[in-house]
Amino acid sequence: MTTSAAALPAIAPAAKAESFATRYGALCALLLLAAAVRLPLAFWPNIVHVDELYQYLEPAWRLLGHQGVVTWEWRDGIRSWFLPTLFAGPVALGDWLAPGGWGAFVVPRLVVGLASLSIVVTAWHFGERISRSHAIVAAFAAAVWFELVYYAPHTLSEPLATAVILPAAYLLTGELARNRLFTAGALLALACVWRFQYVPACAVFALAACWRDLRNTIGLVAGGCVVLVLSGAIDLAHGSAPFAWLVQNIQQNLLHDRASEFGDAPAAAYVLQASILWSGATLLMLLALWRGWRHAPLLIVAAVGNVAFHSMIVHKEYRFIFLSIALLIIAAGLGSADWVQMMRRQNPWRSLAVVCGGWLLLSLGLSGATLIMRDNWMRGIGVAQLMAELEADPEFCGLALYAINYPFVPGRGQLAARRPIYSFYRDDPLAKGRLPAVVRTHQAGFNRIIGPASLASELPADFSPRSCAMMSDDKLACVFARRGACDAPASPFGVNDVLVRLNY
Repeated sequence: MTTSAAALPAIAPAAKAESFATRYGALCALLLLAAAVRLPLAFWPNIVHVDELYQYLEPAWRLLGHQGVVTWEWRDGIRSWFLPTLFAGPVALGDWLAPGGWGAFVVPRLVVGLASLSIVVTAWHFGERISRSHAIVAAFAAAVWFELVYYAPHTLSEPLATAVILPAAYLLTGELARNRLFTAGALLALACVWRFQYVPACAVFALAACWRDLRNTIGLVAGGCVVLVLSGAIDLAHGSAPFAWLVQNIQQNLLHDRASEFGDAPAAAYVLQASILWSGATLLMLLALWRGWRHAPLLIVAAVGNVAFHSMIVHKEYRFIFLSIALLIIAAGLGSADWVQMMRRQNPWRSLAVVCGGWLLLSLGLSGATLIMRDNWMRGIGVAQLMAELEADPEFCGLALYAINYPFVPGRGQLAARRPIYSFYRDDPLAKGRLPAVVRTHQAGFNRIIGPASLASELPADFSPRSCAMMSDDKLACVFARRGACDAPASPFGVNDVLVRLNY
């Protein structure tokens, strides 16, 4: 397996002499295309997983001096403050531009969407090592592929870590100059701090670089140490020992198997889900990857290794292997560009258009072809709609969440609700078996309730339904309202108190 610069086709001397506009005009156009596809989705309030709010944006919101939801991960200290610290700036800017939760939700998503463009740039540079056609096709595939587009604006560690791993992979599979090694080491360390489960995939690229010459280790380690020192300093600034969160995370999730409480799946789950999402395109993808192996074997090795590692972890979510998806799409894009060269004798531009058009049609078709993707696009939309209506309600002074999926609301409105939010959850030991009576006892503290439409009869008589929306569990939930103000006495049913009792 060889990925050195000597083993890759060189760029023609004429190409090197081209002007910047000529050489990178197509890349700039592809970046504009990718941005036009991704950035508007920052305003679409769907939620991949509640983690994008409660592990990253909510902690950033609390860093700015506001009240917020504190989940068990933060109470047990298994999360790094690195990403919330980075998000604090965009959250503050968003709240300044558009107060009330909307801006604090959207601006960080715009930042993450912009960061995802590094995937397109890296795909271009991998392809440029082979030919201009390979650069265009690989970058186009990375710009439009539906999974990369879907995850791009979500404030999760997986897309952000991928956005820095891919440039490092490019640097480590080319000419290994000292500055490249240092930069790649810093990028890989950054990714590992943000998503330490990606360490095995990062190790593939690091080991490949050091295998050729052990002296390369010096530059890699030096770059990595700079980031690790920065990460440790952030931990200290937040009052914890450097990397204590990592030790706690491993103890909770690997030794105590805490993550399995949130669901488990068989070892083949990732492969099965990918085959469902790609459906009829799976065979074409495999053929493209077979061709892509000639050009970028390390990308495929790292992708497969990452899937294998995550398959050994009982708790599985498709977003965990986002890095593998990006690596495979780039490798498949490089492989499919070979078909352009096979057809170019007739008309090179036509063959390029055919292959790029195939990527676009597949992506558009698959983005809504499966029930999984249709549900993904709509996840969290219902609750976001209800919360947005409450934000605009001048009489709203307190909210109760009644028997919904979570003891908290996975919607943008909670970021800056600035009003008391209570949670009445069926599994709460203080309310179990007597939820309707408990709500009636505490109803003076709130004048709005969000709860399932089917349980309207359990709510106090003076609460009447207003607007309703479908929740992510395909159940109808409504806002129930009563007239009058709120008297907010001390209550054991504040969201954070309930989370402590439930150990959520």
